[in-house]
Amino acid sequence: MLHGQSHRRYDLSERFLIENTMPNIAQILKDEIARISRREIKKATAVLHRSSAAYRKEIAALKRHIAGLERALKESNKRTKTPAATSEADEAAGHRFSAQGFRTLRRRLGLSAPQLGKLLGVSEQSIYNWESKTSTPRSMHLATIVRLRSMGKREVARLVETKGGK
Repeated sequence: MLHGQSHRRYDLSERFLIENTMPNIAQILKDEIARISRREIKKATAVLHRSSAAYRKEIAALKRHIAGLERALKESNKRTKTPAATSEADEAAGHRFSAQGFRTLRRRLGLSAPQLGKLLGVSEQSIYNWESKTSTPRSMHLATIVRLRSMGKREVARLVETKGGK
């Protein structure tokens, strides 16, 4: 019996040693598979990480380039001070309106008040009011008057005919 009891003690102590000192093979395999998986994923995503970093650098460089171009454009606009497109109102901005000069222009061109009104897109009453200094033309009409000053009698007569004047 003694012998059997000692053998039994040996079995218990051996089992204790195996469980506590010998590693669990399943856990070792699991850890190794996880380690290898992480390494392979890192290899596969390294290419994506590098290309992503390169794209971010390129985007930052393009943003800096755009900012530089915008600064240069602002500086260029400050130096030139001329608008890109001028409107009719801007053309007439440097000209003054004189009621007497307007009356003289109408007579020189041989136009009646209704004919001149049709050319300018206003009523004949507006023409009379401008000539009598009761009112002054708006800037868009002033631009057309400025153009009429540079035209001759024949050109204006053709314009009147195309507009349907008398």
